[in-house]
Amino acid sequence: TLFRSNSEDGLNQFDGTNACYFHDGSRGNHDLWDSRLFDYSNWEVLRFLLSNLRWWIEEYGFDGFRFDGVTSMLYHHHGIGTGFTGDYSEYFGLQVDEDSLVYLMLANHMTHSLHPNCITVAEDVSGMPALCCPIEQGGSGFDYRLAMAIPDKWIQIIKEFKDEDWNMGDIVHTLTNRRYNEKCIAYAESHDQALVGDKTLAFWLMDAEMYSNMSVLSHLTPVIDRGIQLHKMIRLITHALGGEGYLNFIGNEFGHPEWLDFPRKGNNESYHYARRQFHLATDECLRYRFLYYFDRDMNKLEERFGWLAAPPAFVSTKHEGDKIIAFERANLLFIFNFNSSKSFPEYRVGTELSGKYQIVLDSDAAEYGGHQRLDHNTEFFTEPRPFNDRPNSLLIYIPSRVAIVLQNTDLQN
Repeated sequence: TLFRSNSEDGLNQFDGTNACYFHDGSRGNHDLWDSRLFDYSNWEVLRFLLSNLRWWIEEYGFDGFRFDGVTSMLYHHHGIGTGFTGDYSEYFGLQVDEDSLVYLMLANHMTHSLHPNCITVAEDVSGMPALCCPIEQGGSGFDYRLAMAIPDKWIQIIKEFKDEDWNMGDIVHTLTNRRYNEKCIAYAESHDQALVGDKTLAFWLMDAEMYSNMSVLSHLTPVIDRGIQLHKMIRLITHALGGEGYLNFIGNEFGHPEWLDFPRKGNNESYHYARRQFHLATDECLRYRFLYYFDRDMNKLEERFGWLAAPPAFVSTKHEGDKIIAFERANLLFIFNFNSSKSFPEYRVGTELSGKYQIVLDSDAAEYGGHQRLDHNTEFFTEPRPFNDRPNSLLIYIPSRVAIVLQNTDLQN
């Protein structure tokens, strides 16, 4: 889509008519976005769009594309006023724009044929089946789809619910609600939240206190403490449970305290907020470094064990009263205690693999701004005692608002 108002330097009315590259009449306009809609049956439209893909790869070295607004492309109704329940009649019928679908298949086929290492990601909220299946199997050929429900869920939870009312089952369902073998990109917050007019997770959690209480020389307030602990837990559970890829918008990993705003008429063409203050991430006097170091080590742990490339996790615990979530993925045991006030000594967690376990990541560690309530030299031994549909189980101490990852040290990694 291209903005209709961009007729001076865009393709709209390129030859003086409305139908050069776009559909004429109402079919050529998106009512909500004030933009034009391409006529994907037009040979010159296909030439223009496909050549653009190749040009960005070969001239600028792009290694992938996020296709924006795919839901709008897939259907004649563009998703406007339409809810998707997952029923297959919603995806296969006259409401599907077959010309758009064929273009997406052509785009993926060309991109992957000419540049096999290039990655394509679809932004689709409808859940169109086979969107990420190979074209040879009748799919659209995307490598990944964006798990768009995840950031929306986190914002909803933080805005609308008290900590004691967080629903563990709802969180797990949102993070795991995807078709088997359909790869998804998980992300805790979207790029839109970092732009002016919206709030990042860090802002929703800590708000104005980010400007006054992020110094290690100041008192650790309950708001900052809660924000730091939940920020780490939300990002880890999203990373480990939410998909086969992980997305972060620059600066959000350490809770960047400013929004991003580009020069425009509304801000008098100012460049003041067109920046990211990366020096904050490693400033020893500020608490942003705790979030940065945790994000760094979380990603290093994934590189070591490869849970994003592993089969989906097995969730053994989602306890509403205790606010505990536990699951296994890539031979690691992840345990999250979202309880705001209660820690649990000798909490039983089920495991598939027997043996000795040790902590390899602890959100409560001092270097991550935690309270150091766990001894990393502790060894946890399983018992042949079935628990929560797992053949073995172990007892652990899990403090409040803490996430830990345990490794089975009897395995070679």
